[in-house]
Amino acid sequence: MRDRIIDLVFPPQCGGCGRKGAGVCESCLPPGVTIARRLRGLRVRALAPYTVCVRRAIHALKDGRRDVAVALGERLADHLAPGTIVVPVPTTQARRRLRGFDGVVAIASHAAARADASVLEALQCTSAGHQRGKSRAQRLASVGRFTCSEVVAGCEVVLLDDVCTTGTTFQDCAAALRAAGARVEEALAIALVG
Repeated sequence: MRDRIIDLVFPPQCGGCGRKGAGVCESCLPPGVTIARRLRGLRVRALAPYTVCVRRAIHALKDGRRDVAVALGERLADHLAPGTIVVPVPTTQARRRLRGFDGVVAIASHAAARADASVLEALQCTSAGHQRGKSRAQRLASVGRFTCSEVVAGCEVVLLDDVCTTGTTFQDCAAALRAAGARVEEALAIALVG
């Protein structure tokens, strides 16, 4: 009820282009489209290339727009099979405190609820540094940033992040999950760079 009142007073606007109606409109993120990249031991699918509109929507999410998380989660749900275990790539504790939430966890939660899947926050970021603003070489050298604290042995999981640039974060997370006994063959992202 509260959300309906807020939507009535402040109608949702697309985080990408500002059009009224939803957190992300179909012009900025067309439904039913995926692009793929193959990493060493990992298949990555994304909902869109990292265009200006998609970048704006992701920045809106990072600025606290929960309606964008809902819209992205709804789009992502179409790419999850029922029963899938989704492991979101965590942000740093400092970023979580600053934003008040973890946007990727919010996307995962909305997608999982709609797809009859589940979310397992199994990873922790052990490094205070983030990837944004780093060069390709710096990103590729940034490994060992995640640990797995949950019992995942024998589970098949799918990783989720907002943007895949070089794939280093996905590979780092997959390594931590595999070291804990999980099977990780697939990763999903909202956007794929390059």
